[in-house]
Amino acid sequence: MTTLLIQSSARTVGSTSRDLSALLAERLGAPVVTRDVSAGLPMVSADWIAANVTEADARTDAQKAELAQSDELIAEVEAADTLVIAVPLYNFSIPASLKSWIDQIARARRTFRYTENGPEGLLKGKRAFLVVTSGGVPVDAPVDFATPYLRHVLSFIGITDVTVIGADRQMANPDAVDAARAQIEALTRSQAA
Repeated sequence: MTTLLIQSSARTVGSTSRDLSALLAERLGAPVVTRDVSAGLPMVSADWIAANVTEADARTDAQKAELAQSDELIAEVEAADTLVIAVPLYNFSIPASLKSWIDQIARARRTFRYTENGPEGLLKGKRAFLVVTSGGVPVDAPVDFATPYLRHVLSFIGITDVTVIGADRQMANPDAVDAARAQIEALTRSQAA
């Protein structure tokens, strides 16, 4: 059992999403691999797309190099049983660095495929926790574009067991972080039982 912890907050110190997601990952009890995407990842480019649509055995060395980081990121997800994703809401959505991570791991023929019945996720049998934090936006409110988006993307690649832990509206609710810690405690206590 392995937990992959994805950190995306631009704040490396004093970040609620970092602190809560690290607490959850530790409490789950499995070895933790951390991927901090906050410094940014390469954006999908025309060369990346061309490499991705080329059959693997026909890729040039340059195309293989173009997809090398994507391959590494996908391998981390494939090796994990559980994903813990720290999601600070920035302007009603996810940080750009987290979107770049998604673009690198959501790859046709690697993590999903199209069939005559529609798309099929290829990363089945995993679970994910979204640790969503915000200053003023309630989780799952009509203006929270992050939480439903991440649920959809994870389902699209085959991860349908998704739990949301929210520490939202922190500017208006001083108990939000304590409530999230209590949710983590209850969740990890019930899993240990």
